[in-house]
Amino acid sequence: MNSMATTVGFLRLNHLYFGEASLSSVKTGSEVVQVQVRWTCGVMMEQFEEEEEQQLSDQSDLLTGSQDQVEDEEKPSQGQERNSGDEWDTDLETDSATDQKQSQSRAELYLQACQRTGSVPVSSFLRNLGDTNLNLNYYGVGPLGTKALAFVLQTDTTITNLELEENSLGPKGTRYLTEMLQTNITIQSLNLSNNQLGREGAYTISKMLSENYYVKSLKLSGNNFDDVAAKYFADALKGDYVIKELDLSHNMFSFTGGQHLGHMLAANVGIEVLNLSWNPLRLGGAMAVSAGLKVNSTLKQLDLSWNAFGQMEAESLGQALKNNRTLVLLDLSGNHVDDQAVTLLCQGLITNGTLGVLKLSQNPLTNIGALTLLNTVKKNLKSALEEIDISTVFVKEEFVEQLEEARQKRPALDVRYSAMSYVTRNLSVLQILRKFLSERNESIMDFFEALDKEGTTNVSTSDFRKAVKEANIPLDHQQLNWLLRKFDKNCTATIMYSEFAELS
Repeated sequence: MNSMATTVGFLRLNHLYFGEASLSSVKTGSEVVQVQVRWTCGVMMEQFEEEEEQQLSDQSDLLTGSQDQVEDEEKPSQGQERNSGDEWDTDLETDSATDQKQSQSRAELYLQACQRTGSVPVSSFLRNLGDTNLNLNYYGVGPLGTKALAFVLQTDTTITNLELEENSLGPKGTRYLTEMLQTNITIQSLNLSNNQLGREGAYTISKMLSENYYVKSLKLSGNNFDDVAAKYFADALKGDYVIKELDLSHNMFSFTGGQHLGHMLAANVGIEVLNLSWNPLRLGGAMAVSAGLKVNSTLKQLDLSWNAFGQMEAESLGQALKNNRTLVLLDLSGNHVDDQAVTLLCQGLITNGTLGVLKLSQNPLTNIGALTLLNTVKKNLKSALEEIDISTVFVKEEFVEQLEEARQKRPALDVRYSAMSYVTRNLSVLQILRKFLSERNESIMDFFEALDKEGTTNVSTSDFRKAVKEANIPLDHQQLNWLLRKFDKNCTATIMYSEFAELS
């Protein structure tokens, strides 16, 4: 190797600088070339400035020594050459020689950056260099590991989805990523959930959003964002049209934070999916979000689960649904929505023609609220609701019967509910009665008419009970009582059986 091997070289890539003060073997084609490069990082490596100055001094001392000695020290053994090349071949197997060379280059840069920052390389990154989806969730990358990763990704043109959930990035790691996104134009989806970003990290991300043209999906769940952080995001997203999916769940937005986000919703023209679950957005904050929803024209899915919404919040959402024409999914699971709150919500559902999915599980609803909801859907001929989740509500027989009636006109209607075993048994009574009588070539009307000797179309409940027992129809005591209540809804002890001709 000639004297050029000891000169200092710098490689600049936009905002970041890269190099290394160590000896390494790089395999290019069939040759192994020895390189010695020294590097520093301006924006991302500023904490190493003192170390760089010391290395410059060491480099000057090296230049004054014997050139032959330098060449002897740099020259690797034959075994070292073989091992270095084999290492890259093992980690980076691709079908195309061109892709292999590019991947090899990125792998080298990444490993060198990890060495420089003192971070541990993530093997998953090296194994999936050609994939569009880079999933590094739960790898403990940390701020320094993020710095190394960001250096490589700033010029990457392959990865479109970057997953970095729960990696202890902190505000510093977030800053490295946002700097990288100033030059990267391919990443469209970014997951930074559960990374202890706090208010400082929120500010950094908001600045990135103000200049963002490429990232469309952003997940920021569980980052201890408070109401001040909400203002950062709201200011950056007012009028924004790029972000389509935003996850701000499991944070600490409350009254003021809800107001900021509500104002953002009123002005935003891009977000289609918004997750605000597990935030204490009660009272004024919740009503501000509803006011924003009322005039919003792009939002399609809104998750407000586990926010302690009660009657006031349900009423404000009902008013919003009267005007909103784009929302197709509303999740209110795990709130304080009771029967009265559902009635207030139904004030909007009675006229809404776009909402298709409504989730209300884990709320203090009863069969009464479930019936109110079902009857509202039946009355609204324009209703688009096809999926209703009240899976934690234990309904009674009347609800199930009305649901079956509604499905006759709307076969696509899917309602998830719970029912006690006795409800299921009672609902099978009519089927048991029909089957028993059909085996005797009779109908239910024939059974009643046989008891009505005078042709009054009325039969006493006592005569009906006695006839069922004498005929040995296989109904237990509870099932028979339920059948009598169904036939005698006004408790007059008389069954006007002409009303049930359709049951035959």
